Amino acid sequence: MDYATLTALEPTEFEDAANGYQSSSNMAGQAREALERQIAAKMREALEGAAATAAYDQLRNLAENFHYVEVQCGLVSTALNALAFDLRSAKAKLDAAVKGAQAEKLTVNADGSVSYPPGGDEVDGKTPEGGKVTGSARADESGAPIDPGKDANDIAGALDRQAANQHPNPYFGRAVEYADRIAQAVKEATEADELWAPKLRALKADDDLVVSDEDWIDAAKDTSGVRSGAKDYLDHIKHPPEHGSPKDNAAWWQGLSQDEKDAYIALHPTAVGGMDGLPAVVRDEANRTRLDEMRAQYQQERDAIPPEPLVKYRTLNSGGYPVQVFTDEYARWYYKHKERRDHLDAALDGMDAIQERFDETGGKKHIPEAYLLGFDPEKNDGRVIMATGNPDTADHTAVYVPGTKTHIGSIGGDLDRGERLWAESNKLSPNSKVSTITWLGYDAPDAIPDARHDKYAAAAAPHLRQFLDGNRAAHEAATGGHAHTTVIGHSYGSTVIGDATKSHTSYDPHGGALPVDDIIAAGSPGMQVGHASDLGIGSDHVWAMKAGGMGGDDWWVREGGRTVGLGGDGNIPTDPEFGAHLIRSGVQGHGDYWDDETTALRNQAAVITGSHDKVEYD
Repeated sequence: MDYATLTALEPTEFEDAANGYQSSSNMAGQAREALERQIAAKMREALEGAAATAAYDQLRNLAENFHYVEVQCGLVSTALNALAFDLRSAKAKLDAAVKGAQAEKLTVNADGSVSYPPGGDEVDGKTPEGGKVTGSARADESGAPIDPGKDANDIAGALDRQAANQHPNPYFGRAVEYADRIAQAVKEATEADELWAPKLRALKADDDLVVSDEDWIDAAKDTSGVRSGAKDYLDHIKHPPEHGSPKDNAAWWQGLSQDEKDAYIALHPTAVGGMDGLPAVVRDEANRTRLDEMRAQYQQERDAIPPEPLVKYRTLNSGGYPVQVFTDEYARWYYKHKERRDHLDAALDGMDAIQERFDETGGKKHIPEAYLLGFDPEKNDGRVIMATGNPDTADHTAVYVPGTKTHIGSIGGDLDRGERLWAESNKLSPNSKVSTITWLGYDAPDAIPDARHDKYAAAAAPHLRQFLDGNRAAHEAATGGHAHTTVIGHSYGSTVIGDATKSHTSYDPHGGALPVDDIIAAGSPGMQVGHASDLGIGSDHVWAMKAGGMGGDDWWVREGGRTVGLGGDGNIPTDPEFGAHLIRSGVQGHGDYWDDETTALRNQAAVITGSHDKVEYD
């Protein structure tokens, strides 16, 4: 870029283009939502059969296309805004230099050089002549090997000052200064152009009508590329509060302009999607992008793993007895690929379950829209937090915390439980807005022996507390109040809730009662507190139920928890001495509390909707 180009440049033109791309992104997002939450929902409600299924699959593919357009146009918009920011900075420096030069009777020429008039004390009877200087831009201060001391600019500046002091014309030194400032502005504009031109060219999709895994992987790379280039642009935006509370996060988000919000969603979907206190619609948008990108990456990685060898074992004679051992081929495959393959398979199953929940919106059951409030397949057993109905505007919200053996690969069953809780609660209170949230925000014990330890619950507790604080903060930001909130713990999940009532966070070292109105413990092995009143919300708002009778699997959970210390004598929530309301379940199995048409499900719905008079006691 040269002086003339920078002089004529209008950064607003790039911002106008950015606004156009953001409008396209918004329209694509609205089209996606209409397809998922309205058109497809009505189709599922009214039509059945193979033709309807095929048509729905086409709608789903079209919705994915719109999502891809939404993401990519959002990236282009942010990239153009970042380019405009960089160019505006350079243009402002140029304009200031030109204005300053003109104020000092210097002339800026068409090539960016600066002419200065005659002036100064006469030498040999003559006034020192005027002239023209061409500026030089300073190198950056990166401390490159050629300038390890980062003092080259200081030396160059000193030489310029020395030359100006020795020159007989006092205008010379001023001309050099302004010429250098002009050259520096042109250099910065050129660097911005060279930085963003290839990045913008890279934001070009292929010309087919199918959004493939490769397209989503490419989108993730595009995001990384734009993010690295937009550092200065992002730095001028107020950063999220470090170690801030969910209320701090909510206030930060509300204080951003729409362009700034769009930039953060486009460039930091993982951070935005996991930030407690932000609106559910925002977290959902960010996490859906991460879901599509991670699913593509995981599928590509899974496809690259060679198939498991058919022959696993060979027989050896050891001490006269036959012993089976791995074949060499299977051993190589097993130790190199099995653990990662199993993780990928589980994560892909979980992602499919999440997508199925999206697909179930509407239909004959009239299930409301889903919101993906947390998603991370990489954290140990994975993280999935998903709401049925918008918790930011709900009158009643329930947060269900699953227990032992829950992981991302099994999350489908827990999402189904959240749906049933919503359906039963909506049936009981049809004129209220209800949201039910499945919260797998922790590493649950992988097996019953692991559940003998409190360490999993202790590690999970502050995360649950922070999520609940965030749920309240987002609701207050949206409505000015908060919903009636119930937290439900199944089995070891109830232990997590108990520990959460005693936990603290980085923003709140004192802890205290959770921001909930009611607590339900289903099949609990113990909540790590001595009495219901110790949970901090009053024993009248603590509810407990159990399944089956003596010797059943639920009985073993309770007695096992008592034995290992998760709860002692009288400290299990279903012990009368604990002080909770003992409510009827009518189910036999430890996992049956959320089966349709059960007393357990109806009783949970009664608590969720605040219909305490409809609870059936045991």
